[in-house]
Amino acid sequence: MTEETQNQQKQEEQNTQEQTKNESEKESEEKAKETQQKQETEETKEEEKEVDSQEEEIEVPEKFKKIVEEIEKMSVVDLAELVKILEKKFGVSAQPQMVASAVGVAGAPAGGGGEAGEEKTVFNIELVEVGPKKIEVIKAVRDVTQKGLKESKDLVDAVEKGPQVIKENVKKEEAEEIKKKFEEAGAKVELK
Repeated sequence: MTEETQNQQKQEEQNTQEQTKNESEKESEEKAKETQQKQETEETKEEEKEVDSQEEEIEVPEKFKKIVEEIEKMSVVDLAELVKILEKKFGVSAQPQMVASAVGVAGAPAGGGGEAGEEKTVFNIELVEVGPKKIEVIKAVRDVTQKGLKESKDLVDAVEKGPQVIKENVKKEEAEEIKKKFEEAGAKVELK
């Protein structure tokens, strides 16, 4: 072999070694990234478990365990739909009854039947329509309810199937502020 050919072979070997080295480094970097992502995912899962364990444990009777387990697997949208179905099927309402109004009716004078012009002071806020600015409405839901992004988005998406309660038992002043916030975001809200 000539000296020139030997130099070319050495150069090719060096190039091949460099390529192999670069590929190894890239693979190492990718593996490191994957490992870091896995660790972050595991940390997130551990944090979620901690939060779950910190929540109050509710003892479920044996006869309801299967039902509760199935419900736990459902998304917020599916749960909202289930609630509406149960309300229609059994003629009940999932909204809590307001004790103050029941007392007002029971304590009303027998002759007059109460004042017709009595003003309501506590409201439930229902999101009826989302409007064109869906992202702004999701932000408003997050702000008002202190829920996470996914829960807020699911709640806003559920409005397509029917009105959704955003907040319950809110004083009139706060209810008006919340209504204004949603209307500025392009949504339609009702106070009930």
